[in-house]
Amino acid sequence: MTDLPASRVFSGVQPTGNLHLGNYLGAIARFAALQDRFECIYCVVDLHAITVWQDPKALADNTREVTAAYLAAGIDPERHIVFNQSQVKEHVELAWVFNCVARMGWLNRMTQFKEKAGKDRENASTGLFVYPNLMAADILVYHATHVPVGEDQKQHLELARDIAQKFNNDYAETVAERGFGDAFFPLPEPLIQGEATRVMSLRDGSKKMSKSDPSDYSRINLTDDSEAISLKLRKARTDPEPLPSEPEGLEGRPEADNLVGIYAALAGLTKEEVLRQHGGAQFSAFKPALSDLAVEKLAPLAAEMRRLKADPGHIDRVLADGAERARAIASEVMDGVKDVVGLLRPR
Repeated sequence: MTDLPASRVFSGVQPTGNLHLGNYLGAIARFAALQDRFECIYCVVDLHAITVWQDPKALADNTREVTAAYLAAGIDPERHIVFNQSQVKEHVELAWVFNCVARMGWLNRMTQFKEKAGKDRENASTGLFVYPNLMAADILVYHATHVPVGEDQKQHLELARDIAQKFNNDYAETVAERGFGDAFFPLPEPLIQGEATRVMSLRDGSKKMSKSDPSDYSRINLTDDSEAISLKLRKARTDPEPLPSEPEGLEGRPEADNLVGIYAALAGLTKEEVLRQHGGAQFSAFKPALSDLAVEKLAPLAAEMRRLKADPGHIDRVLADGAERARAIASEVMDGVKDVVGLLRPR
């Protein structure tokens, strides 16, 4: 294989519709911010989406919508790679190898499967159970060294590291014989930084903002116009106390903490800096300030997304170009995996 990058980022977003503020602050905006520091590969993980049934037309439309959000947020598809997962077959090939490396006990401990499968575990798809192995393949097929993740994804990244380490150990002798050095796969590190990496519901600060919440007032959609953004923030649940002057004063106040975190993330500040400006204020004064900031930051994003989505041919060309470049990296890594494992391939 060619020399590995000193630092390469991989991450992705599922195309399951209704992108919201949590997706933007927790993922997409952070992806854009990493471009000057890392070589970046950003994926629309459409294969992950089908672990639960998706309407085929909606899935295609949502894949383009996530791509539009990437581009509108400032991700440069010429300097970096933007593509959808299903166009690069090596993700699935490596996932199968990892299905044979990962242990059942490791997957049984994955809390997200328990949450998504709920009480009807026996009726969940096998894809939902093993999709952490596919996530590991997504990362490791590019020998990514860093992964921007939210707190709820840390467990999956730890699994990816465990799989990489077990593969390296299981095939250590062959890896050395083939000239791959001390280890075939790097152990990717999490990138968790900034405020509001976990954005909560505007109606219940104890729950994560979600596209599946029946109340549209629980979230700010990336396609919301200025009026909708302002209305939702005005109606956001709060408590009767004024804002504290220190972050410690937000403890036990989940709705207040959430709104301060959103303000901090949108403004590029810490919660401490926000409270230095607004500590002591009532929510009747803070909410309008937050609404103005949110409209300033999000309305142009929504407008650019609408412009990009009106030209699906352009989005498809971006994805096809990105897939071709991604495939060049992934195929080389996968050839190395096959050589290490002993799977014969065309020469």
